[in-house]
Parts: sequence; C-alpha cells; structure tokens
Amino acid sequence: MKKLNLTINSEVGKLNGVIVHTPGEELENMTPENAEKALYSDILSLSVASKEYAQFKGVLEKLVENVFEVEDLLIDILKNENIKKELIEKISKNENLEYIKNTLLNMEYKELAHTLIVGLPLKRNTLTDYLKEERYSLVPLHNLFFTRDASVSIGNEVSISKMASKVRAREAIIMEAIFKYSNFINAETFKPDYSDSSITVEGGDILIARKDILCVGMGPRTTAKGIDFIIKHFKSKNIKKHIIIQELPHSPESFIHLDMIFTFLDKTTCMIYEPVILNDRYRTIHIDNTGDSVTITDEKNLLTALENLGMKLTPMFCGGKDDIWHQEREQWHSGANFLTLAPGKIIGYSRNTHTINYLDNHGFKVIKADDIINGKIDPNNFEKLVVVIQGSELARGGGGCRCMSMPILRDEV
Repeated sequence: MKKLNLTINSEVGKLNGVIVHTPGEELENMTPENAEKALYSDILSLSVASKEYAQFKGVLEKLVENVFEVEDLLIDILKNENIKKELIEKISKNENLEYIKNTLLNMEYKELAHTLIVGLPLKRNTLTDYLKEERYSLVPLHNLFFTRDASVSIGNEVSISKMASKVRAREAIIMEAIFKYSNFINAETFKPDYSDSSITVEGGDILIARKDILCVGMGPRTTAKGIDFIIKHFKSKNIKKHIIIQELPHSPESFIHLDMIFTFLDKTTCMIYEPVILNDRYRTIHIDNTGDSVTITDEKNLLTALENLGMKLTPMFCGGKDDIWHQEREQWHSGANFLTLAPGKIIGYSRNTHTINYLDNHGFKVIKADDIINGKIDPNNFEKLVVVIQGSELARGGGGCRCMSMPILRDEV
C-alpha cells in the first residue's frame, strides 16, 4: 500500500483518512473507585458502548476511504524489534515501570500492542506488590477511543500532545511512535517540552478553520504556554497563521475542550454552545502570526473574530435556541461535538434531540446510521445531512464523534 501523505487544512473538506480506536476491554478494567482517576464521572457498559461504536465506525467505513485502527497501526510498527525496544523504554521511563520492562520486551508484538492498551495486571509476588491497592502495574488506556486528543493534524504535520493528565500520557507516546514509523502514513511530527509541566496542549482544543486560521481552546486541558509552543513552532517553520484563542470555563467537566462547545459543519455553518461562545465573560484573543512580528488583540467573540478574517459563519445552536436547560443538558452529552464527513454532511448523537431537531429545521436531513451502513440511503443525494448514531453510553465517556476520530486526510475546500 502506498503511504498516505497526511494533509488537513480544514475541518470540513471531504474526509478521506481517519484514525480510530474501537473501545475494548480497557473500558471494563475500571471501577467506581478509580473512574475519577481515569477522568470518567461514571463507568461504561462495554456491551452497550460497543454496539453504539459499531454504528459510528460502520458509517466511517462506508463513507471514508481509509479508516485505520490504532491497535493495527501499533502492531505493524512493533514487528520491528528496535522500534519495540524504543517504545517500551519510553513508556517504562515515563511510568516508572522498570520492574516490568523485561516482561514487556518478551511479549510477541501483537500481545504487546494489546497489552499497551488494555493494561497489565499486577503480579503480587513480592510483599511490596501484595500490599499495593492498585490492580494494574501497567494501567489500561480507558480514554484511547477519544483518538482526537493525543495528536492532531495541522497541515502536513502532526502535533503530538502534552496531555494535561499523566494517566493519558501513554496515548501520546504511542501516537508519536505510530506517526514516526508507520508504513501507511507519511507525516512529520512536532511536540512540546515534556519537562515543562506548565505546557499542556490537547487535540480536542485545536480546530483548523482554514489553511491560514487555527482556532484553539484555552482551558483545563490546553494552557497559554501550550498555545505559545504551537506559535513558536509555526515561527520556526515560517508558517503564517491567524490563531484565534477561545477561553473556556474550567467547570463543569463537559467544557474540557473547544470542540465540546464549537465545531464546523460546512464552509459557512458551525455548531455552537451559545452560553459560552457568545458570552463576553470568556475572552477571545486574536494572535496574528502572518507578518514580520506577532500581534495580539482581543475580539468580541469567536464568530466575530472569524468574520473579521473573511469567514462569516451561520451558527446552529446546541440544545436549540430558546431553552437554556436544553442547551446545558445536551452540551453535557456532546451535543455540540460533530464530526464533519464532507461539507454539510455531519455525524453526531441521536440522544441530543433538541440539537438534532434544530438542524432538521435548518436544512439538515436527519438520517439514521444503519440506513447509511446498509446502503438504504445514499448521502450523495443530499446537500446537507446529519447522520445520527445511538450514543447514550458513549456520551457518558465525555466526548462525541469528533472526539472519537483523528483525521489525517481531507480534500481541500
């Protein structure tokens, strides 16, 4: 197979390549006691979540030419013994796991790839280990199915994230190795200084508005220093961009990333959570990196900032336009988090009925995922549509369809 050249210059160009992770037994390796540490407010039912995820992936496989699984990409690179040793060394050092390094090195590459995701139970063969409260020496990656966060495509490069929580650090290490050594994807990577704890940046906060415009959320997962790192990288490569910073609330936890309150639906339409996006309590800042020097100014709000750069967007409203209760409830369950498959063709959760009804009333044909998967409906027959998947269980994990996808190739728009 010829390597795909990673190219992402918008949020809405036809999606031709994407990386996902089908949730597996790592979701079962969680208890109410450790759920909060794993960044969950509740534990999920794998049997229910798997059925819902099958709809999501089924739509992608029907409409997107190249759909890659993280575990398959990981298996492929781990066939190389040198890469295997390098990755184990990084993970062991990062998680203080020298005592199990040999166990990991002795695993066959498929077993190792699986173990790095689902975890390795603690062997209680010493008094120290016997007295530990933990169940795992290598903790499971409970959040891996949110593939958007650990890395993000910007142009022809991949920004490797510095995760805000140490429990997710291995995800970024794995994605860096995949992009560095993949036999299927060709991309350059860059990453921040991991030794500086004040730098954090995650993929859910980065939206590519246009080739020359980046929207970035600044909140609980991405810091000002994290954004400064990205700008510094652009300057070092002479990449000229406008960066629009949107300040996010630090609570409740549903505001973790910008894409939980704002996503692009096509070239002229976006989905917003109005109480934050159009509330001047939260700052919007324009960083202009297109000239000889960087200039920083405040803007009225995110939509105004984009309009001033020639991107006039018509907002759709998460939860509908009129009832704040509906808006709050549906934003909590990722009602603003849509993945755009092509201009005007999006996918999201059916449970957010007020949001879906608003889209329906504004020209988006509502189509069930199974009708796409079974070939009953051809999406090419519609200019605008929203594919709905069952998401009652997946949404409880704290993310939506954009969160569950890491695009690597889109058409230009």
